[in-house]
Amino acid sequence: MFYLLLKYVILGPLLRLMFRPRIEGLEHVPESGAAIVAGNHLSFSDHFLMPAIIKRRITFLAKAEYFTGPGLKGRLTAAFFRSAGQIPVDRSGKEAGQAAIREGLGVLRKGELLGIYPEGTRSHDGRLYKGKVGVAAMALKAEVPVIPCAMIGTFEAQPPGQKMPNFRRVTIRFGEPLDFSRYVGMDNEKAVLRAVTDEIMYAILGLSGQEYVDKYAAVVKAEEAERQGAAGRSGPWRSRTMLAKSISSTTERKAPDRRDGRAK
Repeated sequence: MFYLLLKYVILGPLLRLMFRPRIEGLEHVPESGAAIVAGNHLSFSDHFLMPAIIKRRITFLAKAEYFTGPGLKGRLTAAFFRSAGQIPVDRSGKEAGQAAIREGLGVLRKGELLGIYPEGTRSHDGRLYKGKVGVAAMALKAEVPVIPCAMIGTFEAQPPGQKMPNFRRVTIRFGEPLDFSRYVGMDNEKAVLRAVTDEIMYAILGLSGQEYVDKYAAVVKAEEAERQGAAGRSGPWRSRTMLAKSISSTTERKAPDRRDGRAK
């Protein structure tokens, strides 16, 4: 009930006013039956924009941190995400991927729409990153089509770290459903899962026109954080070294000449 209230009365009208979304290909989203909507992930606003424009209820897998915040604010945030059709998934540990797959299959087995971001996290620079194979595993196990979706302009509307979005028009573009029935029964083969995932990411890329990076977004983020950390650690050391050299050079220039006691 609260989901419908958010969609049609509270959040939906507000999002339409702020972003004036241009919707393309909505006819590709089936009116009934289980299916996966797989999209790129550019902004925090993506969680709510897509559900606001799709006629059917869609459930997203969301990181557990949205549901575990402390205090009253944390409880309100958790309640809001659950009401908006989000399911918490713990992304840490070895079982994280399997937990996400179990939750997703539970949604699909009820004949519902499942929303997923194959990149596994938001893009920090607007590029499209390599997809994780969980989306392929769910599509093959549940034997459902995958509808590729591209969010365009949401990165500029609400870049990472910006709490309040900008008033900016965005585009939400859906592609034709992808049928992977030829791979049914092969959901335990790594090569098949990789091939299916790559086909999904290629379809998203064709809709979004983003630059593609053949690495996981989380890996690139970690590498950049490490480089920044290394630069920060070396900065003070470099400054101290240059200061020591400067002092040493000055001392040498002003050292007294022992022959006549005068400084040269």
